Amino acid sequence: MIAYLNEMDTQLFLFLNSLHSPFFDPVMVFISGKFSWIPFYLFLIGLIIKQYKWQSVMILLFVALLITVSDQVSVKAFKYVFERPRPCHEADLQSMIYLPTGNCGGAFGFISSHAANAFALAGFLFLLLRRQFSWIGIVMFSYAGIVSYSRIYLGVHYPGDVIAGGLVGIVISVAIWYLYELMQRYICPKRC
Repeated sequence: MIAYLNEMDTQLFLFLNSLHSPFFDPVMVFISGKFSWIPFYLFLIGLIIKQYKWQSVMILLFVALLITVSDQVSVKAFKYVFERPRPCHEADLQSMIYLPTGNCGGAFGFISSHAANAFALAGFLFLLLRRQFSWIGIVMFSYAGIVSYSRIYLGVHYPGDVIAGGLVGIVISVAIWYLYELMQRYICPKRC
């Protein structure tokens, strides 16, 4: 069964990775970049500050906790445990992979930290802002989806890496959201 799933994941990866063009190469490199989303993040921070005023300090601390947990779990509980090579590190696949940056990244790819972090952020901010902004779910999950897809396009993750990363990110977002809610319920009414 695992061999069959790996084969399906590989075939889907090769198909999706083959859908490239000179126009989209720099777009996907940009989307996948660490600093590319800073204006978007600043917009989100502004939105949180506008809505929550002084409470935004605690919210932003929870966002920092969220990303830290998501990133560490994706690496230490998955990449270092499963040790599944990235597709671009598989000798049998290297001649078939389109790798526009020429950079493969670390040795292991399961799960995608980009996907885990993006979906964790999307899930948490959706839960936080869904009542005030009806559009927040579409915006945040579109952001997470395109960041995740860019990792397949760039040849550094299998679809399974990205899907599992997204699911882990969602689970972490819900857990951190409940922690935030507990903090609001038991600490903030008395001190905030």
